[in-house]
Amino acid sequence: MSEPAPQTYHALIKTFTAFLTVAIHTILYERQLYPRASFLSARKYNCAVRQNRHPLVCRWVTDAVEAVEGEMVKGTVSQTSLIIHSPASKPLERFIFSTASFPILPPNTHLTPFSPPPTTTTTTTETAPPPIDLTEQFRAIFTRLATISSRLAPLPPDCSFTVAIELREAAEKPIGHPQPWVPSQMGLQSGDGEGRGEDLGGVRTTPVRRVEAGEFVMEMWVEEGRGKVGVEVGGD
Repeated sequence: MSEPAPQTYHALIKTFTAFLTVAIHTILYERQLYPRASFLSARKYNCAVRQNRHPLVCRWVTDAVEAVEGEMVKGTVSQTSLIIHSPASKPLERFIFSTASFPILPPNTHLTPFSPPPTTTTTTTETAPPPIDLTEQFRAIFTRLATISSRLAPLPPDCSFTVAIELREAAEKPIGHPQPWVPSQMGLQSGDGEGRGEDLGGVRTTPVRRVEAGEFVMEMWVEEGRGKVGVEVGGD
């Protein structure tokens, strides 16, 4: 079943967080953060995907995505990343989902349909481009993730992972009680000049895909960190 571009900001966020949930489970599987036998086979976006079957892992992923959604509703999130750490807590890989091009709208307009794009006059020999099918776009991302994961340098055993968000400029920090977010490591702090973390950008960046469907504009890439250099990896 095809999935058209979201028509409201509420639908935009729901589309992204549904995709993010599947993407996190897929990355955990592809990078073997858990034994592959602990994943179920399922179908989403007309392709085979994986979901970890352990209730605590599923609960963690759900809670993390809900926390991301809570900040995206405020329009404060520039990008979301799944970070894989070594046993010594060094960032090894970052799977980054940039939503910096998502619109920022006041809460009372989140259910209001987006304005239609401006129409252009076409000649008799021109045809309008077909609408973007997000199902096809997301399927292409998961196919690409499987290919990229097979080419990435292997990870050491006993790695951990977390989800982080980077805020837009001038956005208020998510401080409150309960507190779902904590500041990231100094090496992953965004900023300019001397204030920029040394682990941002990594030593190698691999693009995944850019998706543009109406107001849904997302770019995804993978960064391999400096901490991956010289790390001892385990055998199969």
